[in-house]
Amino acid sequence: MLSHHSPGDSRSSASVVVGPALAGLLATVASPAWIVGLDAVSFALLAAQVGRLGSMPEEAATAEPLGTGRSATGLHFLRRQPELLGVLALTWFFNFLYGPVEVALPLHVTGDLHSGASLLGLYWTLFGVGAVLGALTVGTLRRLPLWPVTLGIVVGWGLTLVPFGLKAPTSVSVICFALGGVIYGPFTALSFTLFQDRTPAAWLTTVLAARSAALLTAAPTGTALGGPLTAAIGPRQVLAASGIATITLALVAAAVRARGRRRALAGAVARATRDGGSGPGG
Repeated sequence: MLSHHSPGDSRSSASVVVGPALAGLLATVASPAWIVGLDAVSFALLAAQVGRLGSMPEEAATAEPLGTGRSATGLHFLRRQPELLGVLALTWFFNFLYGPVEVALPLHVTGDLHSGASLLGLYWTLFGVGAVLGALTVGTLRRLPLWPVTLGIVVGWGLTLVPFGLKAPTSVSVICFALGGVIYGPFTALSFTLFQDRTPAAWLTTVLAARSAALLTAAPTGTALGGPLTAAIGPRQVLAASGIATITLALVAAAVRARGRRRALAGAVARATRDGGSGPGG
């Protein structure tokens, strides 16, 4: 069984966890303006470093972007693999529904709770710590049936957002968000493992390229949608709606998977009956 997730996937997961946690910690000791300024300086330094690398060789500059053709081939293959397509769809929508949280939480802190950067920093710091702790359980969770565990994570994350809509005390919502980090932490590695396990070895590299290309759009699309939604119905409602939609996603995925397994079982029984009936004496 292939159960190692790629270095690129690990770096992406780590950046999601470490970034908010670091921002939350800095927000408790410095003005948000300084944090934005430091972020801008980091981009400037990165641009300067890239500029020092010099221009690309002509043959490299005119070559096809790495992975473009491979991604297209992988997506074509995925259309013929219902279970792999289901894993990809679950991961895409889970990341998509996380996007509005990044928009709604800061506005919830400032608008609903009438607080400032220190409370927002506390939310994200505890989420980041929880995600790190949750990621440490990946080795144990990989020994369990991956589909049920992955769907359980989706449900669990959704449940931790519902108290925001119930006007729970701030202390309760902070604890829920920290618990949400613990639950959310293992998802990337487990969904990647599930995808690997269901992919034929000969197609693994191609299909993983398609997966990465598809998932690039999920969180940004959700974040973009979070702005208008928050303006229309309010941050508290958006947080709760994200949680309810995430729970619904898991239930729909479980129902579709159960239906697929029933159809596969019925097909296997039908084939066995047909093959048995066509044998000697049939």
